[in-house]
Parts: sequence; structure tokens; C-alpha cells
Amino acid sequence: MINKLLILFVLLTVEIFSQKFFATVNENKIADTDRLQVTFTFEGKDVNKLKNFKPPAFRDFRIFSGPNQSTSMKIINGVVSASLAYSYILLPNATGNYTIGSAIIEYDGENLQTEPITVSVVKGTAKPKEESKQSIPDAEIAQNLFIRTIVDKNRAYLGEQVTVTYKLYTRLNIAAQMSISKLPQYQGFWAEEIQTSQNISFSTEVIDGKQFSVGILKRAALFPTQTGSLEVTPFELNVPVRIQRKRNPNNIWDDFFGDPFGRGETIEYLAKSNTAKIEVMPLPENGKPDSFKGAVGNFDFNVFLDKSETVTNEPISIKMKINGRGNIKLLELPSFDLPTGFERYDPKINEQINRTGAISGYKEAEYLFVPRIAGVREIKPIEFSFFDPSRKSYVTLKSQPLTINIKQGTETQSLDYAGKENIRQLGDDIRFIKTTYTDIDKNKQLMIYHPAFWTSVAFPLFALVGLIGWKRRQDKLSGNVQLLKYQKAQKIAKSRFKLAKKLMEERKTEEFYSELSLALFGYLEDKLNIPKADFTIEHAQELLRIKGIDNDLINKVSTSAEKSEFVRFAPGSKEKESMQQMYNEFSSIIIEIEKRIS
Repeated sequence: MINKLLILFVLLTVEIFSQKFFATVNENKIADTDRLQVTFTFEGKDVNKLKNFKPPAFRDFRIFSGPNQSTSMKIINGVVSASLAYSYILLPNATGNYTIGSAIIEYDGENLQTEPITVSVVKGTAKPKEESKQSIPDAEIAQNLFIRTIVDKNRAYLGEQVTVTYKLYTRLNIAAQMSISKLPQYQGFWAEEIQTSQNISFSTEVIDGKQFSVGILKRAALFPTQTGSLEVTPFELNVPVRIQRKRNPNNIWDDFFGDPFGRGETIEYLAKSNTAKIEVMPLPENGKPDSFKGAVGNFDFNVFLDKSETVTNEPISIKMKINGRGNIKLLELPSFDLPTGFERYDPKINEQINRTGAISGYKEAEYLFVPRIAGVREIKPIEFSFFDPSRKSYVTLKSQPLTINIKQGTETQSLDYAGKENIRQLGDDIRFIKTTYTDIDKNKQLMIYHPAFWTSVAFPLFALVGLIGWKRRQDKLSGNVQLLKYQKAQKIAKSRFKLAKKLMEERKTEEFYSELSLALFGYLEDKLNIPKADFTIEHAQELLRIKGIDNDLINKVSTSAEKSEFVRFAPGSKEKESMQQMYNEFSSIIIEIEKRIS
């Protein structure tokens, strides 16, 4: 028993001490004209458990800016760790020695606090910090190791694919495993990762007469969801670099490809790619067909009827399929009307996406419906329209009209042959009716005196009233698309979570994280009435704040979305445990929001 308690104590101790909360300053000695940067950093397993950050008073300083919040994540041996930092820029009020007090933050119900830091403020210019003779200037490393953000086009139409590639160029020896410091942000885009090898394969390129080893870090397909000038933020990577030094004491630089047995040191270098700007043009209004629902790319469209002849009450199906190049995930299938006399059911939707280059694949839906009335019925041609960027024009594809010959089913036909029997039964009923007078008050055998009679009469009336009310409500919802989306937001999210769970069980990681993002973003779009083209996490957070949602839940939306993108795009972090954790986080967010604004 003691051993078990000891093991439990050790495990709890490891869990507690695996979380760190500490303070740092850019300088411990500054001039009274300088600015001091102080940063409070949490490092641990899950930043979503953090809340109630309280900075110190900063009594001897004025706050120039802050708090500026930033998050980052690292993957070491497949384990994801995260950090959350709050930074301030301070201006000193006077010279002297001052203490910056402890900051406090709550983690999983426990308060963590930083150690105080002493800072000296002097008159004039502070003594410059002595540089180590073994330190290597970042500018010198940057000439020999860098990341480039390369886009295949700088101008694109709304919804048109832009492929972004991040390449690492190096002439230095990479000493150990690299770790991602910060992934690029794709604000204003829907992003799909393009499949690349998890192990970087290097090739050779010559730039300005210098030979570089070049490897692809990441590729992504970006589909603009809003117009204007959009930015792709930098990709940041921690690279441990092994630098060889010359023996000459007057020249600390050694040949980068010198003797591997010579003296050297390992430097942790933060490589940061350039920012890419993309000008997104709106789709032309001229020639836009009524059937256009936002599809951009190049597609084929087919409609199939499983049978042209059937009988009443026997199910029949229409299968609709769109395949081609473009944003398959966000494709909206065309709607169509059925003639009267059909009962319609929700479609079964299936999709397959190829993420090896230009995003391609298909989306199909099978609609099941049941004819209730015999006769020949025709379904009008179904139209699907898309914008083709290569042609700079709209294309409309139209199916053939679908004719269905519906015969009377056997179940209903039996009613036609029951006439004689009904007449015979009617005669029997008349024959046994008593014609003698009886006192109604004494013999209450008539049906009108039975409660069952009034129940049988009242029930259809109430049912009719309910049906009319339901029909009016459906008509109201049909006429109010915003209200319909608002009320169905949770139902649609549930269906996506169901699919995500299936993908998790099948270990389809890319599809799983994509479906999770769609579930959350689609829910927020419908619940907050945000058009798909205008959706951003920041916009959703602002609307949640207006609706009175607390900051902890609002911050959880952004951190979970960022973490999902990080795990989705970062190699080596896609264990099933991570998938289950993300599934739980996203579902809890929707549950909590639904409780507050349902």
C-alpha cells in the first residue's frame, strides 16, 4: 500500500513540476531612457488549463505596451508541449534598483507564480553587455541558413487554390532534431495540407554562386475566403546548428564545411521565413448564374437515377456526383425540387480528397425518396455552376430531366378489390341495427357517450392543428435561412463530430483534423450568422464577446484551433491520444457555447 502511495505521489509530483511559470527580462541593467521588456512564460502540457493571469503592479515603471500574448508549441520525440507568454514593454520612472514582483496564473485549479526579478536603472547609457568570443552573430548565420516562403501565384480569385511551399536552405551542419517554433497563420484562407514526406529529403541548389542543401518543410493549398490583400505569416523553426571555429584567435569564423573534428559549438538558431502577400480578386458579377454557389476550379457533374420505373411506397434514389480540381471540402451540392407526391429523406454524403498537389477529388450525395402517388413524374434538370479561373468565366453543367413512371403498389391496390366485401359488411351492419326505441338515459350504449369516441374525434383535430403549426414553422424557417442555420448549428456539428470519430478510429489523421476544424468553424458560422467568406477566428471571438461569453472560453476557441492546425501540419505528432484529446477539446467548446447562447 505504501509503495502504491509513493508511486502516486511521484506521478503527481512529476505532473506538477512538469509545468513551469517564470519571468525574464531583456536586460538586468538599463538606462533611464531605455525600454525594459519583461516576459512571463508558462511552459507545460496544456495551455487550455490556464486562466486568471495577474501581472505584478509595476509601481516603478510605466507600461508602454502590453500585455502582448503569444503561444508556441514544440514536438520532442512525438510529444507536444506548449508555452504561453505575456510580455510588457516598460519605461522606468527614475534611476535606482527596483524589483519586479511575482506574476500569478491559475493552472488546473492551482496557482503558479514567478520569482521576483531585480532591475538596475542608471543615468544615461547602460554599460553594453560583453559579447562572448564564441558567440556567432545571427546575421552571419542567416546568410547560410534560411527559410523561404514560395507561392505559385501572387494574384488569385476568391476560392482559387494558391499553393505555398516552405523550403529550408542551409550550408551549415544541423546538429540535432529541429523543432517548430511557430506555424504560419492563414487568416482569410481555408487551408489543406499537401502531403509531403515526414523525413526531409534534401537536394542541391546554387544561389549567387553558393551551393545550398534544400529541403521542403511543408506545403499547403490555400483557398481564399475573402478578397483584398492577404498575408501568410512566417514559418518559424528552431534549428540547432553546429559551427566549426578556426584556430586563429583573431578570426573566430571557421569554414562551414571544415574539419568535422575541429573545435566548434552548437547554436540554437531561430530561422524565420519571409511573409507572403497575396492579392485576392473578387469573382466577376457579369455572367454569374443563379445556380452558382461558390465553387471555383474545374469540375464534372453527373446525376444518376437508380431506376426509371417503380411503384408507390417503394424507395428510389438519386445520386449526384461532382468531381474535379478545387476545394472539394467546401463544395456545396446543388439543390433541386421534387414533384408533389414524394416523401424525401436527408441525403447521405460522401467525399474523397487527393492532397498530393492540386487539390482534387469528388463529393457525392445519395438522396432517398418514396413516391406516394401513382403516375408519371418528371424531375427538372439539375444545374451545377462553377467559376473556372483558367478561363476567367463561369461554367454551368446541367443534367437531363429525370422521368419516373410510378405504378400503384400492391399494398394500396388491395383497397380497389375490397369494395364488394365492404358492401357485404355494410349490409351486415344494417341488418343488426335495433329498430326498437330505447331510453337513451337508461341505456348509454351509443358511442357518443364513450370517452373513447371523443378521444378518437379529438385526436385527429389536435393532430391537424399540430401539423398546421409545424408546417407554418417549417415555412418560416425555410424563408429565414439565418434562423434555420442557427437552430441546426448543433445538429450539423454533431454529424461532423460523428464523422470525425470514425476517421479517428480509421487513423485518417489529415481528414480527422480537417473535419474537426469544419465542425467548429461551421458551427460558429451558423450560430453567429457569419457568412463563410467573412469567417475568421478573430471575427467569431468578437461576436462571442458581444454575446457575453467569458474570456476563458473565447481564448479556448483560438488556442484549440491553433493547436489543431499545429498537430495537423506538424510531422510526428499525430498519435491517437492527441486525436482523442483534440476531439474532446473541440466538442467541449461547442457544448459550452451551446449552453450559453442556445
